[in-house]
Amino acid sequence: MPTMNSKLVAPLLGAALALFGAAPALAVGTRTFVLDTLDSFKGGELKGVAVGSDGTVRAGLSLANLPIIEATTAWDSLLLSDGSVLIGTGPTGRVHRIKDGKATLVAETDALGVSTLVLGFDGLAFAGSFPDGKIFKLAPDTKDAKKLEPWVTLPETEDVWELAYDAKNKALYAATGPEGRLYRIDAAGKAEVYFDSEESHLVSVAVATDGKVYAGSSGKALLYEITAVGRARVVHDFEGDDVRAIAIAQTGAHAGAIYAVANDYRGALKQLRPPKRARMAPSPSDDKSMKAGHGRLVRFGKDGVLERLLDDDETHFASLALDAAGAPYVGTGAEGRIYTVDDNHVTRLVADTEERQITAILLGEKSRHVIGSDPLVYHDVTGQGGEAAVWTSKVLDAGLRAHFGLLDLTADGQLEIETRSGNTDPPDATWSEWSKPLATSGKLESPAARFLQLRARFARDPSAVLRGLRVAFVTDNARAVLTEVAAGEKDTDTGSASVPASGAQPSEPSSKLRLQWKLDNPDSDELRFRLFFRGDKSPRWTSLLEPREVLTKREYTWETAGLPEGRYRVRVDATDELANAPGQATQHSLESQVVLVDNTPPRLEKLSLKGSRLAGRATDGVGPIQRVELALVGDNAWYPLVPTDGVFDEATEDFDLDVSQVITTGPDVFVVVRAYDAAGNRINATVPRQP
Repeated sequence: MPTMNSKLVAPLLGAALALFGAAPALAVGTRTFVLDTLDSFKGGELKGVAVGSDGTVRAGLSLANLPIIEATTAWDSLLLSDGSVLIGTGPTGRVHRIKDGKATLVAETDALGVSTLVLGFDGLAFAGSFPDGKIFKLAPDTKDAKKLEPWVTLPETEDVWELAYDAKNKALYAATGPEGRLYRIDAAGKAEVYFDSEESHLVSVAVATDGKVYAGSSGKALLYEITAVGRARVVHDFEGDDVRAIAIAQTGAHAGAIYAVANDYRGALKQLRPPKRARMAPSPSDDKSMKAGHGRLVRFGKDGVLERLLDDDETHFASLALDAAGAPYVGTGAEGRIYTVDDNHVTRLVADTEERQITAILLGEKSRHVIGSDPLVYHDVTGQGGEAAVWTSKVLDAGLRAHFGLLDLTADGQLEIETRSGNTDPPDATWSEWSKPLATSGKLESPAARFLQLRARFARDPSAVLRGLRVAFVTDNARAVLTEVAAGEKDTDTGSASVPASGAQPSEPSSKLRLQWKLDNPDSDELRFRLFFRGDKSPRWTSLLEPREVLTKREYTWETAGLPEGRYRVRVDATDELANAPGQATQHSLESQVVLVDNTPPRLEKLSLKGSRLAGRATDGVGPIQRVELALVGDNAWYPLVPTDGVFDEATEDFDLDVSQVITTGPDVFVVVRAYDAAGNRINATVPRQP
């Protein structure tokens, strides 16, 4: 969740096989799983608990499950006076009623979706649909499914995205597309354009107690305030794609404040906008390469000042509601989660469902429910916490087989903490059983394994608050294994796999060679390295380091100026003695390929320029010759020469070739010949032209 960073410090080291043995060698270094933030507490399974950005877990919303298999998406819900709930669904435009724990189909349309529901004139329910631009009237005593006839068909309209009713002035408002119009409809069904925006779609609308109407657009994400026919101003221009939802607080300390949800889909839904229509096509969460967007919840106070309440960089928001006390709740468009935020900007994840989206929320005094889509499930909010309130952590990875020590529990009230362990992710039947519950800090009983999971039960004390968990563990002492030792010029990236450019200039010579090595260090022990060198044909190794020098970096600059020229090899010894007790340390060694030490330039011999024929020999004490080139005296253009055998690969290379395309005619012609060895050392020689 945004604004918080996980403090989970377990090393995520990649796949490693668990090591089995009667008396394993354990690493001395103790590591710790730390869970005390929103990011570290979420990611597992939340049943009836809320996880807060203040690093707490407490009782949250307990949800009942009622699947509705006749549809996949809920667009909106509406509470009726008898306590039943209507749900507008897709991909076929139907209305379902939830009553006494049962779902019943009560109305059908020819539309693809019933996108909005509202109580309007005479307490009747009204529904808007797409893509036909129709509004339907539903009788309050509807029991059996019936085909609805349109009450109003709006002109030049395909999508009725949201309806809002002004009970004081007896008017129904419809936010529509693709012309971006807000219609005002009277009790007789007469519709007029109340506001014609420059946007393609108006996707949200709400009416304040003073009669002002607020509408949100898709495209530039504009929030409008409309005070009369054609009279509007932009309240705010959001950075994003739409103002998905608007709610106006009727109660609480912020009565009269305007809450708005704005989304930035980051290009993932451009071809699918507006967002409600997008749900008719595969969600971007189906494609792991596409992001689920960025959702933002803001509040405009009665003084008009904007306050950012919540930012989610992982997903957009699909729904917004205020509870009976005026507190805001948002439902996410990915992962099916519900968040709330208080005046101190403490965010709480109060429910984590199995559905992909939360598309409707109602948390009033008479009814509390949330609706998830894909698949479509109606959730009654049955209470706060209770016997079923259980927090289960995400799977914690020690990287190797770990032996677990003390569990340090920080909590208010009485909790029961249980643990289990195993060597697979996710957990399967091979995992251990859940341990006996711990009510206070204590030694874990779960057997040694790579993975660990914890859970907290709130059954004994629904008011309990979990504030932090720390689990100490020690992994098996796995040997670090060197995989590569390389030497190159200082500041050269020896790990590059790119092919050098053909005809590229040799690098500048240097007596300093950069030694680098790579290794696998499964348990992340601190390592000490010892370096040695020898002549390629010599059996005797000589240390590169001072006797008491401790090298822990994975590179070393080797000064070779005092060494005889020749071919050498370097050996690196890696040991974990700094992290393990004497007798338990492990070691691994690896030699490099041949390292060339060459700090003197080559020689040019037997040079002659007869007419247009240039001949000579380049010789190096170590070799090979890397490049020979020529230039006219006074000219900065150098031209490469080709050796007699066609390849620069030996310590001595002859050349004899016609250079008439380079030199000019006349007797007073001088050329400069330059030769490089493999270390970049070079020599220049001037050659006069002979008749």
